[in-house]
Amino acid sequence: MKIVDKYLIKQFLITFIFALITFLAIFIVIDIMEHIDEFIDFEVPFIIILKYYLVFLPQMIRYMTPISVLLAALFVTGKLSDLNEVTALKASGMSLYRYMLPFIATTILISIFSIYFGGYISPAANKIKVNIERNYMNWGTFTSGNNIFFQDTRTRIVSISAYNVSTEEANIISIQDFNPKNITHMVKRIDAKRMKYDSLSTKWTLIDGVKRNFTSSTERLQKFDKLEIDNLHFVPKDIIKKQIKNEEMTLTELHQVATEELAAGNDPTRVNIEFHSRIAFAFASIITVLFGLPLSTNKRKGGLALQFGINLLITFTYLVFMSISQAFGKNGVMSPILTGWFANIVFLLAALINIARTPK
Repeated sequence: MKIVDKYLIKQFLITFIFALITFLAIFIVIDIMEHIDEFIDFEVPFIIILKYYLVFLPQMIRYMTPISVLLAALFVTGKLSDLNEVTALKASGMSLYRYMLPFIATTILISIFSIYFGGYISPAANKIKVNIERNYMNWGTFTSGNNIFFQDTRTRIVSISAYNVSTEEANIISIQDFNPKNITHMVKRIDAKRMKYDSLSTKWTLIDGVKRNFTSSTERLQKFDKLEIDNLHFVPKDIIKKQIKNEEMTLTELHQVATEELAAGNDPTRVNIEFHSRIAFAFASIITVLFGLPLSTNKRKGGLALQFGINLLITFTYLVFMSISQAFGKNGVMSPILTGWFANIVFLLAALINIARTPK
C-alpha cells in the first residue's frame, strides 16, 4: 500500500465518522421534537428516553451509512481537487480507476460490516426499542386488538383476536380445518372464548366454545366448557414471533421464518424480500461512491455543494427506486432475490456508464 493510499483512506474514514455523527445528531434532534409531546403525555422517565435513543442508534446508523460514505468521499475528493492535489496525482500517472481504488476497497469493508450490523446488531436493538414503545408509550401493545391470523398447516387456519403474553392466554379463537383434497370445503371448525397453554403437557386448552363437524349434508355441533387439543403446531413463542416486525428479526430469524411459512403452506415472499433487501442495502454505500467519485474528481461550477446535492439526489432516488421495486416484488411481479437486488443492479450499471464517460 502506497503512502497516498494510506492518506486517502485515513481522510476518508475520519470524514465518514464525522459525517455519520453529524447526521445522527440531526436525526435525534428532529425525532425528539416530533415525539416530545408523547414522552410528556405518557410520563416517560428521562433514563428510559435516554435508553430509547441509545437503542435507536443502530437503526439510524444503518440508514445513514450510505449518505455518510457519499459525503466523506465527496468532501475528501473535493478538498484535494481544490488544492490541485488531484491534478498532481493525475500528472504523476495515476488514473481515475487507481485513484478510486482505496475509496472502493474501504467502502467494500464498510458494506461487509454493514451486513452483520444491519442483520444482527440493529434487530437486537430494535427489539429493545419496540419493547420500550409498548411498555411506556403503549405503541403496538401485544395484549389487545392484535387480530392475529395465520396458517397452522396446509389445511388449517387459526385466528386469534388478542393474545396476552404474560398469561399465555388467547381470546376469541377460531380454528378451521379444510379437506386436503378440496381446500375450499371446511370439515371442522372450533370457536372458543379463551385458549390457554399448558407448558407441562405442551397442549392448548380451549375454554367455553363450540366444535362443529361438517359432512356433505350435515353439521354436527358440540358445545364444551373445556377442550384439550394436542395437534396444534404452535406454542406461545410462535404466536409472539408472528407479531414481531421484520425490523426486529435477524437475518437468521428471517430465513427461519420464511422456511416455516413455506412449510406451513403460506407465502414467504415478504419475508424473503426483507432478507435479500437488507443484504442489498448494505452495499448501497458502494453504489453512492461509484456515482460520486467520478463527478467530484473534476472541478465544476457550484463547487462541492452542487456536487453533493446532485449525488444526494441520486442517493434518495436509489432509495425510492428500491421501495418501488419492493412493492412490485410483494405483488409477485419479481422474485424476492431480484426484488432485493434490482435497485443495486440498475444503479450499478448506471454508475459504471458514468465512470466510463468521465475523463480519466
